[in-house]
Amino acid sequence: MSINCAAVDRLIDSMSFTQKVGQLNQRLLGWKSVERNAAGRLVASDELKQEIDRWGGLGTLYGLLRADPWSGQHWGNGIRPEERTEAIAVVQQTVLERGAYGIGVLLSEEAPHGHQALGGTVLPTNLGLGATFDPQGVQEAEAAVAAELAASGIHIALVSGLDIARDPRWGRCEECFGEDPLMAARMCEAIVTGMQGEHRSKVGHGGVAVVLKHLAAQGEAVGGRNGQSAVLGPHDLHEIHLPPVAAGVRAGALGFMAAYNDIDSVPCCANPWLLKDYLRDQLGFDGIVMADGLAVDRLEDMAGSIPAAGRAALLAGVDVSLWDEGFTRLEEYADDEQVVAAVDTALRRVLELKAMFGLLPEDGADTAAIAMPSADAIAQATADGREQAKRMAREAITLINDGQSAATLDDIRSVIADAQAGPVIVAGPFADDFGCFLGDYTAPLPADEQSSVYRQLVARLGEDRVLLAAKPSDAPADQWARASTVVFVCGSTSERSYDSEFDDNGAAKAVTEYGATCGEGVDLSDIRLPWRQDDMLGEVAALTTAPIVSVAVCGRAHVLTDVLERSAVTIWAGYAGQYGPQAVADVLVDGADMSGRLPVTLPAYPAAIPVRYNDRQSAAHVYKDAAEPILRGFGYGAGSLAAVTFSEMHADTQSHPGEVLVQVTAHADDHGAAGAVNLFAHVSGGRRIPRLAMLVDSVYMDLNAGERRDIAFHVPCDRLRDVGDGQVQVTCTLDGDSTHTVTATLPGEY
Repeated sequence: MSINCAAVDRLIDSMSFTQKVGQLNQRLLGWKSVERNAAGRLVASDELKQEIDRWGGLGTLYGLLRADPWSGQHWGNGIRPEERTEAIAVVQQTVLERGAYGIGVLLSEEAPHGHQALGGTVLPTNLGLGATFDPQGVQEAEAAVAAELAASGIHIALVSGLDIARDPRWGRCEECFGEDPLMAARMCEAIVTGMQGEHRSKVGHGGVAVVLKHLAAQGEAVGGRNGQSAVLGPHDLHEIHLPPVAAGVRAGALGFMAAYNDIDSVPCCANPWLLKDYLRDQLGFDGIVMADGLAVDRLEDMAGSIPAAGRAALLAGVDVSLWDEGFTRLEEYADDEQVVAAVDTALRRVLELKAMFGLLPEDGADTAAIAMPSADAIAQATADGREQAKRMAREAITLINDGQSAATLDDIRSVIADAQAGPVIVAGPFADDFGCFLGDYTAPLPADEQSSVYRQLVARLGEDRVLLAAKPSDAPADQWARASTVVFVCGSTSERSYDSEFDDNGAAKAVTEYGATCGEGVDLSDIRLPWRQDDMLGEVAALTTAPIVSVAVCGRAHVLTDVLERSAVTIWAGYAGQYGPQAVADVLVDGADMSGRLPVTLPAYPAAIPVRYNDRQSAAHVYKDAAEPILRGFGYGAGSLAAVTFSEMHADTQSHPGEVLVQVTAHADDHGAAGAVNLFAHVSGGRRIPRLAMLVDSVYMDLNAGERRDIAFHVPCDRLRDVGDGQVQVTCTLDGDSTHTVTATLPGEY
């Protein structure tokens, strides 16, 4: 829908200062805006009515459909999929009836990896999606999520994507696409294009506005402590943390969320360089900046008071609040010319966004004509989302160890397929667990949609063949002796229970001994597998001579050294989403290929961290007690592409001005292959210590059996050239394989 700028100007001129401030507030928790009457029907709550009356309208409402332990919403009391139309209608009609000027309310929802609502699609978390190295696949998956949101009457999707996993101690690593800025940038572009369409074509037409979070450098927090200071210089800020931001702007993102952390002492929510000079003036961003939950109020110590915190955030470039009181106190600055001007600027952005969704009255109309959700459209979009979730779960599965003992994965598959072989024992704390695959920010799923690795193997092999032993003592010694295969399901979980304690922003506050071990608020000082799982695996190995397949379900780069040593095969599954158990069974029973690659570096020791593939100095042989601190490198994957051979690699610096063209020929074996082929570069000759490696391009390919195909990597020179007058030498390596390396020399400054 086109924006009538003159109508927006007239609205702004006619509104009181209080009404203007109200349009910038997102204070009310959406699930508190409706309640059930005696007949069980949804009606507007007094809290909603009071909020509308206070401001003469409502700007943005957060989380109307959200369900999870923090909100307290579940299948017994939350808004079910079939009730979404009713809930949306109640809220919008109440806002139109009680508010001034007939302006509807923007509805925002959490969608970090699918829609966090009852019945919503659950994709793999970003760390799992990052393992696919497949931006096109992510774009299609996010388009399906956006279709579900739009069909449900939602306008804004709050989506993680900007954060870079720089320290595995940080509980929110699962929300990162990995440790590489180029891949994160491509994934952010995929999110925006999938959800908003090319050039925002789907906004208001089957798509939603994306608010990318979190801006910026949250993954650099000291010690992996959530919301803490990011201590880094401007060069590394631009090279590591800001590429996804720039990519989001290029793709047309309509929103960014300012993060909790500070960068060199300046909070992101009060950083005019970040939110104005860089985001708007340098990149040309024209959408809204939203604060993270209660982040504005956290400025109180800096600003001196809650009202001053609201003023500081507004003047720094925040347009929309989230739950805080600071923006509600902007009324106290009605005589402050700076605040008045900034409120009008932010208001124009909010109203223009509302216009895109038809939330402003058309010329001559008293109220906006707001389209209501369609039950059929919701059902179709949800079904499409489920198919995308299945596909992405399969792509996320990553083989990181094969044939450690005499048995290979193919050998184990043959044994599993042999009905006359001994039992398959599914062991480990997550053997019969579903929630471990889901990650944080996930609504509860109905019981009939829940599964586990154990239940999937039972469904395919039969109850008589598959035994469950969450603890080694759960199976008798004779069964361990007879076992043909052991599947050990280990890792971590971000699942919250409904009796958990939470901070006021929804982060985990108190974690029980066997509660969440990952996610927001669950930063760890020890990144070994929790609950002494390494010891448990050792006990299992002592009980049986059967080959062990370990399935690591992880939301961060846990130390898996003991797992690899004791397992014939190790599969890394990230948090693969609601279809993660099926994807694992597809690999073990159906012989499905694994195209995943590690999106993070796996450390070999718990204290030799952080280690990143793109560090400037190698950590090898630095620690005298941990000479080789890296267990598996970024991009490692021993799956379907392992059998692809490459030849005829060469670099061309002449044919395409401004870029290096690297070409190589790929040959598939007689099984075919799918997955990403990555090109890394090492640069020397500039004025800075070069990074050990940089991912400079990645091509996802699907090869038929026996197919031969030429692959072209296009590497912009500005990613390779440092400031200086001399020549720059670039060494390009294919997926860390020193046998496929080319060197090119770039001339001096251009």
